[in-house]
Amino acid sequence: MNTSYKIEQTASIGSVTLKVKDLNRISEYYQELGLTVIEAAEDKVSLGVSGSDQPLLVLKTIQNAVDRRAAGLFHTAFLLPSRKDLGDTLYRLLVKKIPIDGASDHGYSEAIYLQDPEGNGIEIYRDKPKSEWDIREDGRIAGITIEMDADGVIESRDQSGTVEKFPENTTIGHIHLSIIDLDETQAFYQQLGFDLTDQFGDQARFFSAGGYHHHIGTNIWMGKNLPKLSEEDLGLESYSVLLSSEESLEKLKQIIELRGILVLEDTHEVLSVLDPNGIKVIFELRR
Repeated sequence: MNTSYKIEQTASIGSVTLKVKDLNRISEYYQELGLTVIEAAEDKVSLGVSGSDQPLLVLKTIQNAVDRRAAGLFHTAFLLPSRKDLGDTLYRLLVKKIPIDGASDHGYSEAIYLQDPEGNGIEIYRDKPKSEWDIREDGRIAGITIEMDADGVIESRDQSGTVEKFPENTTIGHIHLSIIDLDETQAFYQQLGFDLTDQFGDQARFFSAGGYHHHIGTNIWMGKNLPKLSEEDLGLESYSVLLSSEESLEKLKQIIELRGILVLEDTHEVLSVLDPNGIKVIFELRR
C-alpha cells in the first residue's frame, strides 16, 4: 500500500450541509450572523457571501427527522480574512444581542463560539500570521486555549458603524466533528492523505492539508459510545472538500479504491465517501 500519498496541498473545506427542523428560523439566524442567501427553495436554503456562488452552508429539511445524541457536528468554523473582520462580527453580535458561548485565543487564531437555535455549533475566527504559529520540528502545529483579547478585537473593527455581513473571501476554514473512536477516525483521514497536525491528549486530534493548522478537527468530548450518524438524524448531513483539478480527484479516487473505502458517489466532478462515524465527505472541484 502506498502510505506516502498526500491530498492536494491546496485542498480546503468547501461547504457544510445541515439537516434542520425549522428551515426559516435557522436560515434567518445565519443571515443575522452574517451570511447571505444564494439560493432558496421550500425545503433547502444555500447561504454564502457576496461575490461568490460557492455555498458555505446548506440547510435542508427532512422527513421523520430524529433528534438524538450521535456522532456528527461539533462546530462549523467560518474563517474571516482579518482581525478587523472579526472585530466587525463581534460588535455586530453584541449589538444584535446574539448569544455568544465563548471566545478563545488558540495561538494560531482568535475565535468566537456560538450555537444556532437547534444546537449546531459555530466558530467564527481569524488566523494569525503563520509566522506567529507554534510550528514544531516534527511538523506539529501546537494550539493553545486562552482567553481572547476581546477588547483588542473590538478596537480593530470598522469604527464608522455596524457591518452587517461577513466580507467577501470568508470561507469555511475548518470543520470540527464529534466522533466515536479517535484511532479509527485518524486512520481514515490519513488514508485520504491528510496530515495529523496536533492532538489534545486522548480527547481530540486535528488534520490538515498543505501545512494549515487544521481543516478537520475530531474529538470524543460527547462520549465514546455515540451511535453513528444516520440519514434521519438532525444536524450534520455532509461536508465538502474542494480540490483544484480533475487530476487530483482522479488520484484520490485511485487511493480510495486501493484502500477499500466505500464510494457513495463518483462522477468527473464529485467523489463522496462515508467516514467511520457515518459522516458523508464529498470531494468536489473548486468553482
